[in-house]
Amino acid sequence: MTQSTPGAGEGPAGVGQGATVPVPAAAGGGPVSHAIFRLARLHRMFAGQLLRRIGLHPGQELVMMHLWELGPRRQTDLVRLMDSDAATMTRTVRRLEQAGFVRRRPSPTDKRASLIEPTAASHALRREVEQVWSRLEDLSTAGLSDDERTEALHTLERLEQNLVQAAADAADAMGAAGATDAAGASGEE
Repeated sequence: MTQSTPGAGEGPAGVGQGATVPVPAAAGGGPVSHAIFRLARLHRMFAGQLLRRIGLHPGQELVMMHLWELGPRRQTDLVRLMDSDAATMTRTVRRLEQAGFVRRRPSPTDKRASLIEPTAASHALRREVEQVWSRLEDLSTAGLSDDERTEALHTLERLEQNLVQAAADAADAMGAAGATDAAGASGEE
C-alpha cells in the first residue's frame, strides 16, 4: 500500500493510511468519499478478475442473479431492479445473449415486449457465480470479526441511505423548481 501524500497517516484517525492511490489535496475535504472511490475501484477489479474466469463481466452476474431468482423479466424491469439506465442494460443483455446465457422470447401478455430469460447454459453458471461472490466477500472482509462485518454492513447501508435521500431531495427540489418556473411562465404565483 502506498502513502503518497505528505503526512499520510497523520491527522484524525489516521486519515490517509493505507491509501492505494495518491490522495489529491483537493480530496482532503472528502476522505470518506475518496475511500469509497478507492474501495469501489478495487472491489470491481477483483470482481472482474474472478468473473472473467467464468465468462462474465462485473454487473452481468447481478442481472443473472435476478433472472435466476425471479425468472424471465422485461428489460425495463431489469433496468428498475438494477437501478440502471436503458442503454447500459441493452448492452449487458446483448452481451449475455451473445454468450448464450440469456435469450429473448415474446411476452405472452404484451405483444410489444419481449422477456429476457436465463438459458440452461446460464443455470450451469449459478454455482460458480455464488462461489465468486463468496470469494469476493472473503477477500473484502478478511481479518474482520463477525461483529465488524455486521458493523461494516450497517455503515455501508447508512451511507447508501444518505445518498438515496440526497437524490430524492434533489429530485424533489428540481420538481418544485420546475413547477415554480411553469407557474411563473403562466403568470401565476
